[in-house]
Amino acid sequence: MGNFVKQQEERKEAKEKEKLSRETLGKFFYDLAKIVFTALVVGSIISVVAEEQRRAYYILMAIGLFSTCIFSVIGYRIIKS
Repeated sequence: MGNFVKQQEERKEAKEKEKLSRETLGKFFYDLAKIVFTALVVGSIISVVAEEQRRAYYILMAIGLFSTCIFSVIGYRIIKS
């Protein structure tokens, strides 16, 4: 009977480690989304407000929004799986 209890504890520990790993990876993607948003979107908005309107800033803003959405969805799916 002692061996069965030990196996159950090992399985429980393995599930907890896997859950922690998924949460950490999900948080990483959320942080990556925040960094991309800050660097590309906010940086482009500041450049546009500073009267330096160029097509490249709008392209960077679009890429930043798209990347932010993608990283956020990846992080959400990893955490919820």
